[in-house]
Amino acid sequence: MAQLTRRSFVKTAGAVTVVGAASLKLLGADDLFIETLKPVLPRASGKPEITEEIVHTTCWIGKQDCSILAHVVNGRVVKLEGDPDNPRNKGRLCPKGQAQIISFYDPYRVKAPLRRVNGKGVPGEWVETSWDEALTLVSDKVKEVRAKDKRLLVWQKGRSKAEPFYDNAFVPASGATKLHHGAFCSDAGYRANEYTIGFNGVLHPDFNHCKYLLNWGWNIVNAGGNKLCWITFNQQLLDARGRGMKVVTLDPWKRGAGPHTDEWLPNKPGSDLAFFLTLSNVLIERGYVDVDYLKKYTNSPYLIKSDGYLLKVDGKEQVWDTVSSSAKPFDAAGVNPALEGEYSVGNEKVKPAFQAFKEHIAQYTPEWAEDICGLPAERIRKVGEELGQNAMIGSKIVLDGVELPYRPVGIAAYHVTQQELGFQACRAAIMAFMLLGAIEAVGGLRSDFGRKTHGNFKSLDEVQIKDPPYNIWLQNSKYFPINSNNSSLVARVSQDPGKYGVDYTPEVLMIHMSNPLLSFADQKALMEWLGKFKFTVVIDPWMSETADYYADVVLPAATIEKYEGPSSVNDGYNDGSVIRTPPMRPQFQSRADIDIYIDLCERAGFLYGKDGYIDKLNGSLGLKDPYKMDLDKKPDARDIFDRWAKSSGIGEGVKYFENKTVANPKKFAIKDLYAPAWNPPYGGLRHRLYGESLKRYGEVMKEKGTPENFRRDYTPFPTWRSPTMDSSPSEYDLYLISHKKIMFKQSRSTSNPLLKELEPNQYLEMNPKAAEARGINDGDEIVVESQNAITKETRQVKVKVQYAEGIRPDTVSMSHHYGHWVNPNVKEVGPAPNTLFFSGEGYVQMTADQSFQVKVRVTKA
Repeated sequence: MAQLTRRSFVKTAGAVTVVGAASLKLLGADDLFIETLKPVLPRASGKPEITEEIVHTTCWIGKQDCSILAHVVNGRVVKLEGDPDNPRNKGRLCPKGQAQIISFYDPYRVKAPLRRVNGKGVPGEWVETSWDEALTLVSDKVKEVRAKDKRLLVWQKGRSKAEPFYDNAFVPASGATKLHHGAFCSDAGYRANEYTIGFNGVLHPDFNHCKYLLNWGWNIVNAGGNKLCWITFNQQLLDARGRGMKVVTLDPWKRGAGPHTDEWLPNKPGSDLAFFLTLSNVLIERGYVDVDYLKKYTNSPYLIKSDGYLLKVDGKEQVWDTVSSSAKPFDAAGVNPALEGEYSVGNEKVKPAFQAFKEHIAQYTPEWAEDICGLPAERIRKVGEELGQNAMIGSKIVLDGVELPYRPVGIAAYHVTQQELGFQACRAAIMAFMLLGAIEAVGGLRSDFGRKTHGNFKSLDEVQIKDPPYNIWLQNSKYFPINSNNSSLVARVSQDPGKYGVDYTPEVLMIHMSNPLLSFADQKALMEWLGKFKFTVVIDPWMSETADYYADVVLPAATIEKYEGPSSVNDGYNDGSVIRTPPMRPQFQSRADIDIYIDLCERAGFLYGKDGYIDKLNGSLGLKDPYKMDLDKKPDARDIFDRWAKSSGIGEGVKYFENKTVANPKKFAIKDLYAPAWNPPYGGLRHRLYGESLKRYGEVMKEKGTPENFRRDYTPFPTWRSPTMDSSPSEYDLYLISHKKIMFKQSRSTSNPLLKELEPNQYLEMNPKAAEARGINDGDEIVVESQNAITKETRQVKVKVQYAEGIRPDTVSMSHHYGHWVNPNVKEVGPAPNTLFFSGEGYVQMTADQSFQVKVRVTKA
């Protein structure tokens, strides 16, 4: 079968536009595909009847749900345009948004439900089956396993586009164990932010007012990031640069920063924690400390006893009051707490948390960090001094009549936190900006766009570490008290469940829009784990590698042609709601995901009644009377969204979104936009400079016999140690990192032939000097071998080299998105880097988050 190309597709799509899709036939399409699309134009009197409409919908292939105007001719989408009414994309679409049209008609989509007829662990042999047979087979397996033990049912999510329907309704209604994707994305940063300052996100600047940006491991003009995708960040960045914002990039590889950064600091992979500890050292040494913020809004003045725990009286933290020269509750009227010094309270020696931090940080000088980071001490010191100067500590600004702290220094980071020391590195970064008083100040560090604090600020401080048995992702265990839920680690645990206190083996796996074999680290362990399930169902528009080897049934999901959502259009300054509406009927025999779940729940016996799927959905969507669904009546997707819209105050219901774009659009009021203006400021939280609970968890883990590898980073202040990978033998002399390309987005886009033309092949990005020293030329095929510093296991792949001037000589990088062997559009284009990465001790973080860094050696093939 001939492969689709951009030229052949555009030629065909152009013909559709000109003649109204009279005979749409994509090159390379097989018989079923052609059969499905043939009579789109009824002919009368020898002339085609052409009807054209514009349908309001949202992007399906990207991350941020940009609004789209879909041009539809006789029931077929022929063109996509950005909708100017959405503040995120403002009428624009990125290459993914434009290219997704070919995904709708891709001849390699799964066209009908499929049932495996051969053994697992090898390429699948399939027969088409009816939806009735497929749903009955799946629901019977789900029903059977739920009757035995609901823990035996596992649901693996990808990046689902409608959490209220799947994560928050299906999972609790079914009792399934949910496995996340965030441990491979940026959840270490999420956990660090939630624990330290109470916001659900990673690190993001206030672009509208920032004057100095530290760009940490973020491909600044060719990447997604915290909450958003591509278009919005670039718009805001360029506007800020136009106002004179300086950018300093901390990254082993310059990548797309180029002219968009004023300075590049190429630090060694894994050294980020050392860098940020040193920044705090410089800030304190130079006196760049916002005393007022630290006293009022952090736990910096809380008194620490000699045992490392906070001094409390009647359960309330104490501070040293400089007025009365005595210890008082932190919230006592008129108290003026000390930040420095050492005091006696009874027979107890105490000191403020800030004093303890100052003493802790004194060891981390720029000269100490020089060799660790691979950066000159003076360059590190310069960044600290520039941050302090540009923070303008003590300054105020009035916006819309509201006086606010003004600290125009920010930081951007996202996937970079997925490294072994990522949680504490992100905490250290936040703490440097805490010293400046820049948390949520105008121009300062931001995180969550949602303008509210997150419950994990409290819950991550109150984890009760339990004794075995544990569930498969070791929730509340002595191994990972703070736990982001890592499927690769689950795979490792499954190799020896008794070792980790797990007393059961799951039997049925549901995978929704995820391809673990390529998307998650440690492919070898994943293959062993997936092979242990008695039954696996995959819901996906395409045959993934995971489905090819391990699915028993594949259910074809629709792409854009479905109702889905709701989603926010929040760009950090504006908000509103959108939903995806179907611009055409589902193609082939695919079905909307929501419809699939409703039917599965009905057949498996938990759709109706109290605590059934409908009941959980009423709650997750926040439906209010009289719009709640009847618990005994089967709903359809359009009716559900109609009820949600009306319950949200949109009188027209779902019709509004079928004819317009953004509902309830608003610009955030200044009093809502900046947390210091909230009542109470910061939502009443005291930001955690001192992590007392981290110390407590570490000690409890030790008491319970947890090996030191798991507990060594549970320290109240971030504390440097060398990453595990650095103990690999000296012949493994290169750091392998991974990167993501903005034109791809998980399994939604990697098989798209238009996008593949932009980046057709996998390469190992390598510094020319490092390559030439090994006799390697640009374009040569080489062998990359990784080594697990603990188990001594090695892994190899072959790949071609591509010279990259802007990468450290001791660092190489491979992109995700490759390694496919099923879809003809993307076969034989190079290996997946996840083949080389390990999970387990030393290669996951204290929060169970995956590290995407390993030492390798490179030789000519």
